[in-house]
Amino acid sequence: MKRLFPMTAALASTALLLTACGGSDTESAAGGGGGEAVEEATVGISQFVEHPSLDAAREGFLAALEEGGYTEGENLTVDFQNASGDQGTSTSIASNMASSNADLVLAIATPSAQGVAQSVTDRPVLFTAVTDPVEAGLVDSLESPGGNVTGTTDMNPVAEQIALIKQLNPDAESVGIIYSSGETNSQVQVDLAKEAAAEEGLEVVEKSVTNTSEVAQAAESFDTDAIYVPTDNKVVSGLEAVIAAAETKQIPLIAGEGDSVERGALITQGLDYEQLGRQTGKMAVRILAEGEDPASMPVEFQEDTQLIINLQAAERMGVEVPQELRESADQVIE
Repeated sequence: MKRLFPMTAALASTALLLTACGGSDTESAAGGGGGEAVEEATVGISQFVEHPSLDAAREGFLAALEEGGYTEGENLTVDFQNASGDQGTSTSIASNMASSNADLVLAIATPSAQGVAQSVTDRPVLFTAVTDPVEAGLVDSLESPGGNVTGTTDMNPVAEQIALIKQLNPDAESVGIIYSSGETNSQVQVDLAKEAAAEEGLEVVEKSVTNTSEVAQAAESFDTDAIYVPTDNKVVSGLEAVIAAAETKQIPLIAGEGDSVERGALITQGLDYEQLGRQTGKMAVRILAEGEDPASMPVEFQEDTQLIINLQAAERMGVEVPQELRESADQVIE
């Protein structure tokens, strides 16, 4: 069973304009964003850090390219570079992409997207796994990006995720949230989580980190009834430490996406990053094969989310998942 999640105020004004495969049919050669179809292509990929969600987005992107007629090793060359979570490395990769011969550059996650957008101005740039591309300074607006940059947002149904805390434990009074202070996408989600928590009568305890090595200490310091992890790249990279803390404290860990639940978080109402990557790959095919212009291609979002529950994790965390939640889940890990 899939659900359509409510958009934030930033996205609400454009929700009717966007579809799961939306965009413009306009062909343009202006601004380095459009041009003639490319029969053989070189694609640069800048990924901020490797973890299951971002890896799935990359794999989905390449799968969509292949479905669109671009096969790596035949008529597609892929230059993949990983920043390993380091902002300086990410900036250096962006500079390398700017001087490369790539026909199109994909940036995975907000820090990489910001660097690539600043450096690569003469050819199409796509992003994925970016929560708020307007706030991040990547596009003028969701419906009219306006430059050579567009892509897909991974804005989560944060309010629905926070509501899961009370569904698991009606007596819950507090939630701990770990996030990276340097990620714009994380701050957006934390602000939404605080609003949702207030609606649920939950006190929020925030812990920010600057790198993955700080995640364990932050998680262990919580004295709350639940822990929530948004789609934060540095925290998700160190998720096992948060899982261990939740198991020790015997409290539920709510995640921002499904891959984290498969790794050992308890529950999410989240996105499928492989499908998000595929959606971005289809946009790339429209640019490469049809000459579409990113300036007039609306930012796309994934409309459907999945309720995923890990019952093994629930047992380790000492949490009894209500039967109603189990029955309404799209996926149950037993």
